[in-house]
Amino acid sequence: MTLPPSDEREPSTSDAVPEVGQASDAYAQAGVDTAAGDRAVELMKASVQSTQGPQTMEALGGFAGLWDAGELRSYRHPVLATATDGVGTKVAIAQAMDIHHTVGRDLVAMVVDDVVVCGAKPLFMTDYIATGHVVPATIAAIVEGIAAGCLDTDTTLLGGETAEHPGTMAPDEYDLAGAAVGVVEKDCLLGVQRVQQGDVVIGMASAGLHSNGFSLVRAVVKQLGWALDRPVPDFGRTLGEELLEPTKLYARVCVTLGQRLGNGLHALSHVTGGGMAANLARVMPKHLGAVVSRAAWPVPPVFQWMHQAGQVSWLDLERTVNLGIGMVAVVAQGSANEALDLLAGAGQQAVPIGEVGIAPDLQQQYQVHGATPADWIKGAKGVKGGSVLLVDSYTEG
Repeated sequence: MTLPPSDEREPSTSDAVPEVGQASDAYAQAGVDTAAGDRAVELMKASVQSTQGPQTMEALGGFAGLWDAGELRSYRHPVLATATDGVGTKVAIAQAMDIHHTVGRDLVAMVVDDVVVCGAKPLFMTDYIATGHVVPATIAAIVEGIAAGCLDTDTTLLGGETAEHPGTMAPDEYDLAGAAVGVVEKDCLLGVQRVQQGDVVIGMASAGLHSNGFSLVRAVVKQLGWALDRPVPDFGRTLGEELLEPTKLYARVCVTLGQRLGNGLHALSHVTGGGMAANLARVMPKHLGAVVSRAAWPVPPVFQWMHQAGQVSWLDLERTVNLGIGMVAVVAQGSANEALDLLAGAGQQAVPIGEVGIAPDLQQQYQVHGATPADWIKGAKGVKGGSVLLVDSYTEG
């Protein structure tokens, strides 16, 4: 479970030994309320425990979470996968609206959905929350969202930390980060080594902005001067409610795809910072690339709002946000229909958006569509892999 503030206590100015859980007066005067941290832990206990199963062991002393790895003996050659991330400046929207339970789900998505792209089944995650001042109800709401996300991804919330940082953060400010661990059979690892010419690229619909690009989003809001409680007819809710829509959790459906398709599932790509093309390019072999049609899916209203009202170009948007596709699966041509049926059966909207080809095929498509160098993404995020060619125009529905 998330523990009390992590800063070391100041030496006591009295010979008396404080009782367990009793706050240091000197520390409190310095701005750290350890008693508030203890109250936050009590409020979040039920949420954390709801995610824990028989593999969770009692952590003697509470310094570390313990997970019984005995079940890994059933794997032929288990490989552990791990990822760490945060929610970014989306937390500023949550703080402005005083709504804190949604960003916890964002955190789970940002770390757990990164773990599953290699084919791993998520096992457990931990969280870290830094704040200017511990408000127990706020911390408990954040962890409630994290726990809900863990339940929806079959992930144990094993532990975490809450740290109070007076003087470096405003009292109502906080930031959060997390890390997750999963396991996959070595010969079941997904990625560039599996991708082949003729593979079908399937795009899974996003829930909206997800949890990246919010520095740009907040700049648009500031430029327009719109209040977060402003109703927006195209959204069917207020601006702030739309912006706080949690990141879609794809872990469970991705694990199912791997189990059901077997060798027919070649790669997955989680669309986060950099947009769809840049993230898809990371799982393309150097000699291959994907041709993706922008017209294959309708662009959700929130992105149209950024383009039209915010006057942000489509080129800038597609290199920053997901534009309606939050996860991509690369599957063998013969497995495409089965994959689409599985996704539909799981309630996940998905459409074929492209195909994998060799360099000459991409060059031909480049010429046929009159593409520009800006439409051809070659390698991204430090990965010198293949490429993605974006063709056609976005459909504004």
